[in-house]
Amino acid sequence: MNITIVGTGYVGLVTGTTLAELGNSVFCVDIDEKKVENMKKGIVPIYEPNLEEMFLRNIQSQRLHFTTNLKEALDKSEVIYLALPTPPGEDGSADLSYVLKVANDIGEMMTEYKVIVNKSTVPVGTADKVRETISAKTTIPFDVVSNPEFLREGFAVDDSMNPARVIVGSSSEKAKSIMAKIYQPFTNTGVPLIFMDEKSSELTKYASNSFLAVKITFMNEIANYCEMVGADVDKVRLGMGSDDRIGNRFLFPGIGYGGSCFPKDVKALVKSGKDENFNFEILEATEKVNTAQKVILTHEIEKYFKGNLNGKKIALWGLAFKANTDDIREASSLDNIKILLEKGAKVTAYDLIAEENVRRILGDTIDYAKDPYTALEDADCLLIATEWPEFKNPNFGLMAEKMKNKVIFDGRNMFPLELPEQNGFYYKSIGRRTVGKK
Repeated sequence: MNITIVGTGYVGLVTGTTLAELGNSVFCVDIDEKKVENMKKGIVPIYEPNLEEMFLRNIQSQRLHFTTNLKEALDKSEVIYLALPTPPGEDGSADLSYVLKVANDIGEMMTEYKVIVNKSTVPVGTADKVRETISAKTTIPFDVVSNPEFLREGFAVDDSMNPARVIVGSSSEKAKSIMAKIYQPFTNTGVPLIFMDEKSSELTKYASNSFLAVKITFMNEIANYCEMVGADVDKVRLGMGSDDRIGNRFLFPGIGYGGSCFPKDVKALVKSGKDENFNFEILEATEKVNTAQKVILTHEIEKYFKGNLNGKKIALWGLAFKANTDDIREASSLDNIKILLEKGAKVTAYDLIAEENVRRILGDTIDYAKDPYTALEDADCLLIATEWPEFKNPNFGLMAEKMKNKVIFDGRNMFPLELPEQNGFYYKSIGRRTVGKK
């Protein structure tokens, strides 16, 4: 089939590349001319493991195309995916201006039947708004479908090629048939294709992400309580996760959740609830707890240095909100950096993948190291904010040589306690006993 993807962010680019890999001719549209030209040259604009190889393969096979011309791509395709940003407004509501602007343009440009697929994460009722926007511009028949994505950054290619399920919200039998044809390569291997109405499909996405945010936050609260009573969160996590009603995923404690999905989607669902005079009290509590959790170790650093961080050098390992991505949206690292700088500390960070994105925001207000050990030169302590694999088995002897103080604050529980303890480090993690002496 010929398919158009409007928007080439994480969702749009991964979705488009995947659909091309499945044998479709895919036309990716973006308004950023430089970005489009770079993609035509084979330059992937985001970091996502395993994406580049599939991206290049489908360009070479002439199944993946890029353009700034929406009309050109629209004319070539029967199915149009909208993978546009829906950033949160000040009140938490999802900004639908990008989605509705493209819907308006489609209404003005279309000359024959189209299926418009909302791939963006959007509030309940958005399919109706898209339908109304297009209908105001044309009498040509079309259908609007909700088809939410469930991609984890860092695992997006695998999630896209091996989905746990595909959800399609539509009231049109014709549109359902077309969507079933697109996803036939998945359903042929046993992946469930779940049809429902558009509103239920839209809410499923928000409900799924919000539930996972609650699960993470609950585990962080348990971790904090573990420290107070002398329990070990790693053991509690294993005990809980062995219950198949709970499962062992999303039970790893740390310094809060971030990224482009969970914070935004929780806020949007809370705001959507308020619009209907309904309070999501669990989600409101989740937001409050997560905000505090993100900087819990910075307060511990301040306590360690007796309230005086002025002139202290803090080494920071990790800037991305999670490993295997360059995404820094809502990253805990940024919240911690802000407080540390306000307290007069100096920060030297290491994260080769996310560094460029942080530079665009923070510039030279912090220093950047080209390897983890350079970041440790004369550091008063180390703060670990991202669980990059290269941090899992460091050379503690070299760390001790580089650092002014053998002090580690670990926001991702990277090490078994005995490793820093055997090497003479003060080591504060999340939900476990603190080893070493101040």
